Amino acid sequence: LIELMALCSILPGPTSTQTIVSIGYKIGGPVLAFLTMLVWALPVIIVMTILSFLYQFLELQNISQDVLRFIGPMAVGFIIVAAYRIGKKVITDKMTVILFLIGAITTYLIRSPWVFPVVLIIGGFTSVLLSKENNLWNRVKLNPPWFYIVAFIVIALGSIGLNLIWNNRIFELFESFYRYGYLVFGGGQVVVPVMYSELVEINQYMTNQEFLTGYGLVQGLPGPMFSFSAYAGGMAAKDGGALIQTLAALLSGIGIFLPGLLLIYFVYPIWENLKKIKGIKVSLKGINAVAGGLIFIAAVILMQRSGFQIENLIVMVISIMVLISKRIPAPILVLATLLAGFVF
Repeated sequence: LIELMALCSILPGPTSTQTIVSIGYKIGGPVLAFLTMLVWALPVIIVMTILSFLYQFLELQNISQDVLRFIGPMAVGFIIVAAYRIGKKVITDKMTVILFLIGAITTYLIRSPWVFPVVLIIGGFTSVLLSKENNLWNRVKLNPPWFYIVAFIVIALGSIGLNLIWNNRIFELFESFYRYGYLVFGGGQVVVPVMYSELVEINQYMTNQEFLTGYGLVQGLPGPMFSFSAYAGGMAAKDGGALIQTLAALLSGIGIFLPGLLLIYFVYPIWENLKKIKGIKVSLKGINAVAGGLIFIAAVILMQRSGFQIENLIVMVISIMVLISKRIPAPILVLATLLAGFVF
C-alpha cells in the first residue's frame, strides 16, 4: 500500500482516488480498477450534480439563500487547515520556503490559468537543479502500454482544439476540468486555487459564495473531494437549462478524474522500474512546495472575497478549531453549519 501511495504521489490527479484505483488494478487488472473507480467516485459525483441545483431549488421554494451563508466561511476554514497541514509537510528547508512563497506570491499577483502549471513546473525544475544527489536520471528499461498515454494526449489536445473552434460551454468545461485533472498533484484542496481563479475570477460563472458553498458541502460527503468538480461544472452551466446543467456537471466530474485513471493504467505496469528513477521523486519536492503556496494564497483570496464580517470570522475560527482538534467529524461540522444558517 505504501508503494502504491508513493506511485500516486508522483502522478498528477487525485491521489486518494488513484491509490484506490491502483489497488483495484493490482488485485484484478484494468477492469477491476475501472469498477473501483466507479464505486468510489460515481455516487458522490451524482450527489454533487444534484447539489449544483441547490440555489435554483431555494429560489423556487422562496427560501432565502442566507441559510447557506455560513457554508462559505466554514469552507475557508477547511482550506486554511489544509494549507497549514500541507505547509508543515512540504516546507523542509530554505529551498522549499522560497518555492512556497514563489507559488503564493506569483499566483496572487497574476490571476490567470496558465500561471499555475508554470509555477509548478518551475518548482520541479528548481528542485532537480539544486539537488545534490547524483545520477538523478538513471536509465531503466520500460515497456509501457502506450495506448493509454496516447489516449491521454489525444483527449487533452482534442478537447483544447474543440474548445478553440467551437464556442460551446460543455466542451469548454470538459477541457477545463480535464486540464485540472492533469495539472494538479495531491488532494482536492490543491485544485481549489486553479478552479477558483478560472471559474469565479476570470469567467465569473458563479459567485464566491456559490463556489464556497459547493466546496463546503463536499466536505460532508464520503468519497473523493475532486467530486466538487461536478457541482462547479453544473453551476458554470446553470444558465443553459436543466439538461445542459446536468450534462455539464457529469462531464466535469468525469473530466477531472479521467486523466488520473489513464495515467494509472499507463504507469502501473512499469512502476517497478519507474520508481528507480530518482529525479522523479526529487522533482516532486519542489512541485509540492509550490502547490502548498497555491493553497495558502487561495485561503487568503477566499478570506478576502468572503468579507471580514464578525459572523464570518466566528464561523471560520470555530471551523478551524474543530478541524485541528479532530474531535468532530467533518460531516457533522457541515451539518451543524447548515443548521446554524437556518436557526440564526
